[in-house]
Amino acid sequence: MPIYEYYCYDCTKRVNVFFRTMSEASDEAAACPTCSGKRLHRLVSRVRMLRSEESRMESMADDASLMSGLESEDPRALAGFMRRMSDEMGEPLDGEMSEMINRLEAGESPESIEQSMPELGGDDGGMMGGMPGMGGLGGLE
Repeated sequence: MPIYEYYCYDCTKRVNVFFRTMSEASDEAAACPTCSGKRLHRLVSRVRMLRSEESRMESMADDASLMSGLESEDPRALAGFMRRMSDEMGEPLDGEMSEMINRLEAGESPESIEQSMPELGGDDGGMMGGMPGMGGLGGLE
């Protein structure tokens, strides 16, 4: 069931036109769902590619600039990594995590953030949830 994107010259809107079958889909058969106009120009739609969690994690691991920033123990690099992880996983950051990342990006030390936000420490006392070798905020001591 194809859906095509068009620009309607009659109502000047970008619209999606749904066709029930591939054989039915044609520019001549398209009509604007807003104004029923027939003067449509087909647009190139954005393409979205579904990727597995494994594929997303592999692309992060292959990003040398991302990993080198973490190895240099830069709080800003850790913040970038956490934002990218959130984006890759499709998990929005909650308010407290956003605040923590904003403070890391501003260059605040992980230790001072942990002291002022103990609720993020969890049972193991570290923001990274006890990840081996990460000590607190990823080893950024």
